[in-house]
Amino acid sequence: MDVSCDRCANFVFDDDYEDYVCMVNMDEDDYVRLTTDTHYQCPYFRNDDEYEVVRHQM
Repeated sequence: MDVSCDRCANFVFDDDYEDYVCMVNMDEDDYVRLTTDTHYQCPYFRNDDEYEVVRHQM
C-alpha cells in the first residue's frame, strides 16, 4: 500500500504556519521510523478520498 501525506486526511493546511502539517500527535519513535525507514508505513494514514467507496462498489 502506497501511503502519501498528500492523500492523508490528517494532512491539513495550518494558517499559522501557512503550510500543510500532519495533525496526528505521534510519538518520537514513530516519527523517526517514518522519516528514516523507507519500508515503514504510517499507522495513522487515513485516505482522504471520499469517492473510494463509490469506485469500489462499481
